[in-house]
This record gives sequence, structure tokens and C-alpha cells, in this order.
Amino acid sequence: MSPSHRKPNTLLTHLGREPMKQHGAVNPPVYHASTILFEDVESLRAAKDVRMRPDAVTYGRMGTPTTMALQDSVAALEGGYAGIAVSSGLAAVTASIMSLVQAGDHVLMTDPVYGPARAFCDSTLAKFGVETSYYDPLIGSGIASLIRENTRIVFTESPGSQTFEVQDIPAIAEAAHAAGAAVLMDNTWGTPLYCKSFELGVDVSIHAGTKYIVGHSDAMLGIIVTSEAFYEKVRRGVMSLGHSAAPDDVFLGLRGFRTLSVRLEQHHKNGVALATWLQQRPEVARVMHPALPDDPGHELWKRDFSGACGLFGLVLHPVAQSAVDEMLNHLELYGMGYSWGGFESLIVPTDPRSIRTATDWNAQGPSLRIHAGLEDIDDLIADLEAGFERLNRAVAAE
Repeated sequence: MSPSHRKPNTLLTHLGREPMKQHGAVNPPVYHASTILFEDVESLRAAKDVRMRPDAVTYGRMGTPTTMALQDSVAALEGGYAGIAVSSGLAAVTASIMSLVQAGDHVLMTDPVYGPARAFCDSTLAKFGVETSYYDPLIGSGIASLIRENTRIVFTESPGSQTFEVQDIPAIAEAAHAAGAAVLMDNTWGTPLYCKSFELGVDVSIHAGTKYIVGHSDAMLGIIVTSEAFYEKVRRGVMSLGHSAAPDDVFLGLRGFRTLSVRLEQHHKNGVALATWLQQRPEVARVMHPALPDDPGHELWKRDFSGACGLFGLVLHPVAQSAVDEMLNHLELYGMGYSWGGFESLIVPTDPRSIRTATDWNAQGPSLRIHAGLEDIDDLIADLEAGFERLNRAVAAE
């Protein structure tokens, strides 16, 4: 199916499926394969010449028809050239970066980036002679002043982890490309449905498919989508590092892909409703959600995104940590655990100060991160309301 003139919901339903080639089965079969056999020695030799093609099946680690159905579908939805499936979102981050740098190179990394990505840059990249500098996510076109002759990557994440700053990706991309640097973007929050990163100037888009693409908190998956110019270099890097995605996890990614639109619509609705309600709470100093009209990143969000997911943050007024613990420990509908993007609601304390070096986090009170799941919004609000009552009782008892 040609995706060029189809609407997103149609693409989600039909991409990556060829039932008549699979005995009429609606879904692509799951290929469990390591060895791939060839009919003769000529085709065996020829496989070495075609293994970089997105549709080549030459060895299980390099992808099977199941893998390609997911890779092609995500890439087509986002508007990229081709996709590459790996074992996790972090693997997608690290493999993409490693594919494009060598000793002596320099990387510019947005300051509130996902914590494990920062740890990778500060440890593994540094060990191999690649320097990383961190920059203010709101720098926009000013990024040009930080780009060096050896800068190979400008890494973006919009919105930013924990603090949800929306970056001016087109302005950053224009400056980076003028200096010959590639633009990478962690687009997990926006998903390939709500943010068309390649239209913004991105060269390599990264997804923790574990989150919304899988959507059910039961598989680990990463997906890299590239422009045509960067595909072979990134694909070679992924192959040389030995990355691959397990067939059953790929299957769960394909299953989640089909319902991405309807799930995100509810995540968006619940997230905005929760954020709006929290803005009215006397215990809350600030809500960080770019879909809110008074959020500092709202205008950029409206320009670059067609929707929001369920993840956002908030800052409480100064209060003892023990009172916050009392609020969180007895919530009934919000699980406490890392990751997000599944059907369930989550809440965790955060400390943005621990993952910043280029900018200061000056909030006076403790901060929380909420993932709004698919539960009824009235129940989600009631559970948080009871939590605030516990918090206030704990404060009064001090």
C-alpha cells in the first residue's frame, strides 16, 4: 500500500500487512529464525551484497519478515526512509550515536536528556574519545554558537525528560545542517503518529517502542527511523554492535501499532484533564505539560505536534518528603515504577537536578512525573484527591 495519500488511522491499520501472501492471515506471522537457508551457492554469495537493503532476509539477527513489517510501518507513519528494530529504547539511542561518531568527535546533547543516555555519553562515549557537551534545550538557533568543527551530532529530545521543555527542532536542525552535523531526536513522547520529525529537519528519529508502540508494559523494544542519507551508516553500526529485536517483542510491537491512535487519543484526553485539574490544586506550584495553553512550550508544541501523550510533570510547593511519601504510598490506581506508555497510570518522584549540568533546576518543592493511563478520569482524579488529603494531614501533623 502506498502511504503517501492515506490518513494516519488507515496507515496504522494496513501498513506492514499482506494477507494474501500469508494464506489470508490478517497479521504477519512471527518468524523465529536464526539460520536463513539459500537455494544454491550463488544466492548464498549474493546475500552479502544485498544484506544492507531494508527488505533483505539473510540472517535472523539482521531481521525477518516480522521485523520488517514493523520497521517499515513505523518508518512510513513517521515519514522516514526506513526503520531498524533493536532490543530497547536505550539500545536505539546508543547504537544511533555510535554509528555516527568516532574518536575525536564531539556531540551536543540536550541537558534534560533521558538519564541513561547521559550516562552512556559520560562513560562509554568518553572512554572511546568522543566528547559530549550539554546545552540548554531552549537554545533554538543559538545552538550554532556551540557547534565545533568536530561536532558530528546534535541530539534533541522534545519534550525533555522530567521537565518537558519543547525544543525548536527546525531552528536547531537548520543550524546543525549548516555546520555539517546530524540531528538526532528522541521522539518517544510524540510517537510517529503525533510528531513527524523528518518534516522538522531530523535525520535520525529514535523511539522507545517499549512505551506507546507496544503500549501494554510487556515487551522491550527500540526502533530507529532514518532519512535515506543516514540509513546505511546507521544500519551498519547497528549490525556491527550486534543489536537485534526478539521476534515475540516485535510481534507485540506490531499488535500495539494497530491501536496506537485510539490509545493515544485517550492518553491525551486523560493527561490534559489531569494536568488542568492539578493546576487548580493549592498544593501544586507548577504543572509541566506542553499541551496546556499557559505552558512556556505551548506554541512550539502546537506547531510541531498534532497531539500529546499521557506523560507530564508537576512541582509541589515546598513540603517534607515524608508527606509526599504518605501521598504516594497509598494511591490505588497509580503504580510506582519506571517506564511509561502502557495502559496503566503511573506516578514517580523525580529530581531534575540530578540530570542537569548546563542549566539549573530552581524549583523549591519536590517534583513528580505522572503517566495518565486509560482509566476513567473521574477515578484518576479521585485517587489523587485522596492522596492530597493524606499529604495535607501529614503536613498538619508535623
